[in-house]
Amino acid sequence: MSQDIRIKKGLNIKLKGKAEKTLSDLPRTKVYAIKPTDFHGIVPKLTVKAGDKVQAGDILFYSKTNEKVKFAAPVSGEILEITRGAKRRILDVRITADSKDSFKDFGKKDPLKLSKEEISTHLSDAGCFPYMIQRPYDIIADPNDTPKAIFISSFSTAPLAADEAFALQGEEEAFQTGINALSKLTDGKIHLSVDANTKSFFNETTNVDLHKVYGKHPAGNVGVQIASIDPINQGDRVWTIKPQDVAIIGRLFLTGHYDATRIIAFAGSEVENPRYIKTKQGVKIEDLYNKCIVSTAQEMRIINGDVLSGKWVRKNNFLGFYNTLISVIPEGNYYTFFGWMPFTQNRIFSMSRTFFSWLTPNKEYTLDTNLNGEDRAMVMTGEMEAVFPMDIYPMQLLKATLVSDIEKMENLGIYEVAPEDFALIDYTSSSKVEAQAIIREGLDLMIKEVG
Repeated sequence: MSQDIRIKKGLNIKLKGKAEKTLSDLPRTKVYAIKPTDFHGIVPKLTVKAGDKVQAGDILFYSKTNEKVKFAAPVSGEILEITRGAKRRILDVRITADSKDSFKDFGKKDPLKLSKEEISTHLSDAGCFPYMIQRPYDIIADPNDTPKAIFISSFSTAPLAADEAFALQGEEEAFQTGINALSKLTDGKIHLSVDANTKSFFNETTNVDLHKVYGKHPAGNVGVQIASIDPINQGDRVWTIKPQDVAIIGRLFLTGHYDATRIIAFAGSEVENPRYIKTKQGVKIEDLYNKCIVSTAQEMRIINGDVLSGKWVRKNNFLGFYNTLISVIPEGNYYTFFGWMPFTQNRIFSMSRTFFSWLTPNKEYTLDTNLNGEDRAMVMTGEMEAVFPMDIYPMQLLKATLVSDIEKMENLGIYEVAPEDFALIDYTSSSKVEAQAIIREGLDLMIKEVG
């Protein structure tokens, strides 16, 4: 069954430096890491210590509140160190990798012949449950739950986003096997959304409800697709998962190994040779950085993810658990004299017709991180509503969240949203409000007060 979804509101931000569709293998690097900080709300309980030998697939830590949520080593090797921050908070678990991976054997299995409980246990033992994200609250799914549906967006409309169809070339069987396994975890349907303007192997996937999506960013956001297909009500649970993570689950069943291979788009205007790189989860960003030629003419910002919802990191940090994109753009650490006036040089791209970027809709831009202003009051301008395609009043929800009005938050749709759904508001709002951070705090409040 195919259902078309047309998103009328939104904004495409075309940036220079999109990754060319050429794939390079990253030579084996020395150190990989898994960061508990990538998993919101997880308090880790370690199962290893410095000096321990591990195979790919061995459990490094698990959630203190739910022992079925486990996190596995992406490579084999020796535990180099466990880095801690303030109050001995665990920041990452680092592994000195072997020259070649040895895998823990979980056994080959046909998911169509297994029960829900057998598949759930198998995924938990191999450290694959963290790939499933629960809505509401945008947290790791509980293996004890049965979601009403599972949603997968096979594409992203974010600036410089990786082409998942290209990244999963040759992994069609693994993806389908992953779908078959996921289908046993829900009593409802698996909803797979595809870009209506392109055709790929995703269109041929079976055991799913296929949805063709038209429209501007954030049309590729799974939250927008959920709102259009089967909105979340209070008490509902739905799970989401990314395409490359579906393939990791599929490889687990096909080979019996936890193979955390990632295809990363290393892109941005400051990358002279943007491309796709095949590596392992948790690779050091500096190793990816050195693989590509990056401009040194000015200060740059490295972002773990896309420019709207990713995290600012240093070169000595590690690839995020869920990330398939590293973005590199200029740092905006400068001021423009009379920058508020029209036609000044920092007004390169704008939603407003006061400026002329609307005359060249296909032009690619080099944008930096300059805020072009300071915090201002939130006033009714319609800016937020113009880029927010869900049936929710974004400004009212933000204001209710700021004052912790739980009843209004529920009535205004807090259960339907995640921080990434407000990323465009962060970019377009003249108030400079940190909408994603506000929504994250609101979701945490709902977890605490409502559960």
